[in-house]
Amino acid sequence: MPHQQERGNGGMESEQEEVYRPTTEPLANQDSCCQIGYMKSLRGTLKVAQVILSFVAFILEEVVNSCMSCHALYFFEFVSCSAFLLTTFLLIILATCLQSKLDRINWRLVDFTYTAVISLFFLIASIIFATKNDGSGVEKTSVAFGFMATIAFVLDVLRHLWQEGPPWKEKKDKPAEPNKGTGNVKGETEPLNEPGNLPV
Repeated sequence: MPHQQERGNGGMESEQEEVYRPTTEPLANQDSCCQIGYMKSLRGTLKVAQVILSFVAFILEEVVNSCMSCHALYFFEFVSCSAFLLTTFLLIILATCLQSKLDRINWRLVDFTYTAVISLFFLIASIIFATKNDGSGVEKTSVAFGFMATIAFVLDVLRHLWQEGPPWKEKKDKPAEPNKGTGNVKGETEPLNEPGNLPV
């Protein structure tokens, strides 16, 4: 009989251990540095499109062997290469934990200003290169990707203004509303022996 009692106690202890076993598990990739949500958003999609289109425009421009107006070609090369490198750098910052580590920088303002400036330069470079080229198929294709990259940058600027508003305008905090219903409540420190409160 004692042996059976010990077995019963052991079974109860094992059941209690199963009951009190932790039911929560650590979240996977909790410390991941890559922000997958940013990459799936419209903001991240436009940034990836800007990187790809700028890179293709730069590569096609490098394939050109000869040029009649090389200044237009060189200007387009400078703009497309700069757009590719700077946008890639900005994408790495915004899509990883580096943005939170470099929190002293207003990345929203940096992103908006850079995107607006590079879209203007890309538009100018594409127009100049479109009007001054030899008419080869590679040059026309490069110009086409330049205009597509410009559209991607312009859409990003419009997205900034539509979804987030101008980055230089800080949102003013609403004033705190006064607590209602507390004006007529008497404090607990009110003397108990007021006239009218005396027992009759």
